[in-house]
Amino acid sequence: MDELERQLRDLVQPSPVELLPDPFGEPVPIRLFLKRDDQLHPLVSGNKWRKLLYNLLEARRQQCPTLLTFGGAFSNHLFATAAAGQVFGFRTIGIVRGDELASRPRNPTLAACEAAGMTLWFVSRAEYDQRHDAAWVARWQAAAGPCYVVPEGGTNELAIRGTAEGMTELVAQLGWAPDVVACAVGTGGTAAGLLRAAPAATRVLALPVLKGLEPDPVLLAGALWAPDFHFGGYARTTPELLTFIQGFEARTGIRLEQVYTGKLLYGIWQLARRGYFAPDARVVAIHTGGLQGRTPQLDA
Repeated sequence: MDELERQLRDLVQPSPVELLPDPFGEPVPIRLFLKRDDQLHPLVSGNKWRKLLYNLLEARRQQCPTLLTFGGAFSNHLFATAAAGQVFGFRTIGIVRGDELASRPRNPTLAACEAAGMTLWFVSRAEYDQRHDAAWVARWQAAAGPCYVVPEGGTNELAIRGTAEGMTELVAQLGWAPDVVACAVGTGGTAAGLLRAAPAATRVLALPVLKGLEPDPVLLAGALWAPDFHFGGYARTTPELLTFIQGFEARTGIRLEQVYTGKLLYGIWQLARRGYFAPDARVVAIHTGGLQGRTPQLDA
C-alpha cells in the first residue's frame, strides 16, 4: 500500500453492521441486518466510495487533474464523484443525460454536485446514448483537457475490486457467512464485487432499480435476480414506496432514499412475506447511501 492509498483509507473507516429487530412492523421469517455504507464518509459515502477508491488512485498515478464522468439527473455516482473531487483535490466534470435540464431548477442531486464544485455539461438523451463510443468520449476528453474518465455509475474493473472489499469487510465483522447479501443494482458494479468475494455459503441477491434491466451474463453470473421492485423505472416512485420508507424510518431511525435503498428494502420485505428466503435466513442489505437524492416528499 503506497502513501496515497494509506491516506485515502485513513479517511474512511469500516461501516457498521446493524441487526434490525423490527424493521417492517410485522413479523417476517428472516433476520435482517443492514450494512451501513451510508456512514463511510460524510460526503463520499455508500458503494460509490468503494467504486471510486482505486479509480482515484489510478487518476493520481496518471497525474490527471480532472475527473470526467457521466450520469442521469438523479445519479448518486455524479454526486460521489463531485464530492471526491472536492475532498481529494480533483476538478470534476459531469456529462448529464437530458439537455432540457440545463435551463431548469436543479434537483437536489445536481444542486449538490454543483455545490461540491462539479461542472455540469448537459447533452441530449440521444447523444448520451453514445457514452460507450470511444470516439464520442474522446471528443469530451479533448474539451475537458487532461482528464481521467470514470464510466457511468463508476463501474469498471477497478470499481469491482473496491466493492469486493465490502463483502470481505462484512464477513470479518460478522464472524460468519450470511445466507444472503442483497443490494440495489444500477450498473451492477456493487453486486459484481460482492459476488467476487462472497463465501461459498453466501448468495448475492440483486434488485435492479431500472425497468427492464437484465443481468450482465458475465459480471453477475450466479447472482439471484429480483426485477419486480423498480416502481416504474429509475428514480421513479409511488405513494406506496414513500409510505413504506417513512414507516421503516420511524421504526429504525435510519434514513433512506427512494432511488436505491428504499426499493431494496421494500423488495426484501415483500420477498420475505412470500417465503422467498429459507426460514430464519440471515439476510444483509447494503445501504448504498445517496441520501442527497432523498425527495422532500419523505419529510412532508
